[in-house]
Amino acid sequence: MKAPGTAYDDPVLGRDPQPAHMRDYVVTTDDNGGVHINSGIPNHALYLTSTAIGGEPWMRTGRIWYRALTQKLFAQAGFLDFAAATVSAAGELFGSGSSVQSIIADAWSAVGLPVPAQAKKSAAPRALPSNRTKWRSRPLARRKA
Repeated sequence: MKAPGTAYDDPVLGRDPQPAHMRDYVVTTDDNGGVHINSGIPNHALYLTSTAIGGEPWMRTGRIWYRALTQKLFAQAGFLDFAAATVSAAGELFGSGSSVQSIIADAWSAVGLPVPAQAKKSAAPRALPSNRTKWRSRPLARRKA
């Protein structure tokens, strides 16, 4: 989580392919669209958030991620949807405009997923439109595998 892409560099296996930033997003049809290879991006955002907040990660970051995963996502959510969901959950749990919410937004920006300003407002979860495809995240940059 600290440094995706550095877990191994082996003459037989090759180099760890996980990107840490959206500019290195791997576009592939393998692995259900690269869900495991590209997981380094949100994992790195989690690491950045947890280290910046400090303390026991389950006390704040864990609660935020859990709320986002269980209450704010839909089946075809993408990385940007998840980023916005965590920022919104942080506002609900720790206050809109709180340092925790800002830390999470900054962590997502650091991995190439700037959170839209409306996601920083946490008054209520957004309603999902009937045509959910309009809400799917689009990668900011792509690299072919």
